[in-house]
Amino acid sequence: MKIELLGGCKKEELEKRIQNIAAAGKLSRFPGDVIEVLESCNDYESNLKLIKRIIKMGHKSIIEHDYLVFALCDVTPIVEQTLIGYRLTSFTVKSRREVDFRTAGFYVPEFRNEKSEIHEKNEELKEEYKNHMKMLFNTYGHMVDKGINVEDARFVLPYSYHSNFIMGVDARELESMIIALRNSKTSKIPDLKEVGDTLYKIVKEKVPYLIPNLKKQEIDLSTGFEYLESMEERPNIKIAENTNMISFTPNADDVVLESSIMYHYQCSKEKAKTILEDMIKKDVQAREKMMSEIMHKTERRELEQVSFSFQIPISLSILTHITRHRMHALLVPEFLPIWDMNNYITPETIKVKVNDIYQEAVKKNIEIKEKFESLGVYEGDLVYFYLGNQMLNVITTMTARNLQWICRLRCCNKAQWQIRNAAKEMAKQVKEVSPLIGKWLGSTCLTDRYCGEGRECCGLIDSLLEADKKNTTK
Repeated sequence: MKIELLGGCKKEELEKRIQNIAAAGKLSRFPGDVIEVLESCNDYESNLKLIKRIIKMGHKSIIEHDYLVFALCDVTPIVEQTLIGYRLTSFTVKSRREVDFRTAGFYVPEFRNEKSEIHEKNEELKEEYKNHMKMLFNTYGHMVDKGINVEDARFVLPYSYHSNFIMGVDARELESMIIALRNSKTSKIPDLKEVGDTLYKIVKEKVPYLIPNLKKQEIDLSTGFEYLESMEERPNIKIAENTNMISFTPNADDVVLESSIMYHYQCSKEKAKTILEDMIKKDVQAREKMMSEIMHKTERRELEQVSFSFQIPISLSILTHITRHRMHALLVPEFLPIWDMNNYITPETIKVKVNDIYQEAVKKNIEIKEKFESLGVYEGDLVYFYLGNQMLNVITTMTARNLQWICRLRCCNKAQWQIRNAAKEMAKQVKEVSPLIGKWLGSTCLTDRYCGEGRECCGLIDSLLEADKKNTTK
């Protein structure tokens, strides 16, 4: 594992970053314009003291002006998924759909016992673990050599493999991240704790105003589910068969239309309803035409007045595809306690060509995990036996605007098949309860006769345009 702060590290760069934050803290109570206040913050030590004092008062918004970019090398996808879950961050990740990962390498933990102490058989366990991980990577490579595309072959990759990504984050979110990685239940997973400790070391030198608060933090391993688990035993995990809508805004189409009238004409809901009814009397297609305008506006704030909630069955391999759409309320199960590893998916291409070696590798993986578990290995070290095929249920609530954006990207034929199927099912179910919103949910070629894929276009847009042309000339 290697983590580096990209830029902002030189003495003059650090002083300039601190100056900007101090100016933000000073601006609201001092005379002069922004530039004048900025110029008055010309002493590094004074600026640092000012920032620490303001943070101590609880006014942390000023540190959102300090934006830091990190390179994270050879971390596990468990780190990747956890950090991407911080919605105020930005990420660029090496694609498993495009890159052959057979030589990526993998993380090897120091195996601990149930007391979180180094296991007495640590070295033996590490050797067996390494041999097993090599077998899984060899299986992946064999499947690719047999014609399975890397997009589907990755379902057999263990969640110990090395991932690489770039992360941009403001200092306020970075503070929350470090606290969680080092002091919360997340710290039970060794490489997450290691990431937290590494970021802390960087922060000590390059983001010094955060250190006083970070030092105060105490370890809290509570899960937030103690009361629930004291009342009910954990049931057997059942993965949903399909994406299911679990709640939605009633009469969402009219809520959107009426909200548009309300804010544009500054009228009451009752008046907006009357206006809409009057429009329909004048034009029976008024609702559809108005919704079309709303769905194609730049801001589309009206679409944020309604929401839809779904339970989505998805694999670990594809989890980041939905997590990275950060402007929705996503609930993802914690990596601990360990999930039922018999809940996994087999891609159709694998079933046809290499099902035997795939199933053998999956079966062996479960056996090794259960062996380690029986030897008392700490559950935080067992997470690296998860494979990309592991299925889980996630819950999300998104506004119609979020949903439209996700469908534009994920209903496309170029999208990964599992997330594409989920997106199409969401669009279908929304259309059943909100037909006007639903009409504009889908890939851009279907809804707007536009494709942004350029030379990588699947070709559907051409056939759609040709069909439109024929219908026009009839």
